[in-house]
Amino acid sequence: MRRRLLVRALWGFAEVVISLGVVLLLLVAHQLWWTNRLARDDAGRTVQALEREWRAPAAPFSPGPGAGAVPGPIPIPIPGPGSGSGPSSSAAPRGEPPSPRWDQVYAVLRIPRIGLTAPVAEGAGKGGVLDRGYVGHYTRTAQAGQAGNFALAGHRNTHGEPFRRIDRLRRGDRITVETRDAVYTYTVDQSLARTAPSDSGVIAPVPRSNITTSAGYSEPGYYLTLTTCTPEFSSRYRLVVWGKLTAMRPR
Repeated sequence: MRRRLLVRALWGFAEVVISLGVVLLLLVAHQLWWTNRLARDDAGRTVQALEREWRAPAAPFSPGPGAGAVPGPIPIPIPGPGSGSGPSSSAAPRGEPPSPRWDQVYAVLRIPRIGLTAPVAEGAGKGGVLDRGYVGHYTRTAQAGQAGNFALAGHRNTHGEPFRRIDRLRRGDRITVETRDAVYTYTVDQSLARTAPSDSGVIAPVPRSNITTSAGYSEPGYYLTLTTCTPEFSSRYRLVVWGKLTAMRPR
């Protein structure tokens, strides 16, 4: 009798262990495969929708009664050679558009080196931005093409993992940011393999690590910052890649 009870107990325990193992495998598959598939599909559709919107003709401007002549485009000053680290351009894009709304997708990030094309949304929240496979813009940093630091965040693992391979970027690699009005080209210049999540200096207007003080810059310029978690499948540290704006052209 005791032996029979022991066998039943062991059999029941084995069933529980197997059931838990199946549940864990399903959870892992959901995180590593399903969330990636959903997020990549969503991000791809979003990029296509954004590009269709940009190709659509803009609504004509109709001045109200008594209005004078329609003003022309407002040029953005472009520093010339020898006047700092600004971009070069044969023509200046129009004046700055209104700031994007929270969670609004408004740009497309392309990194040829790692085969990345991803939508850029305002804010770095998980639910409305990062977990959808988007790249998030830190709201208190400059916008693309502006003086200062255009700082972005993205998942390295799961949920589309757009920044999984940014550790492969090297000095001289090209990164483009496309908006409705212009295309901005940044060139990778520096990277920081590991820093603390609290290292806010890496997304400052003049980006410089508060921890590894030799990493970063000391003069104002036109910067791009990419941030993600490191090591893979962990959020203990942050990986940082920096670039400088080297070209800009209107669409």
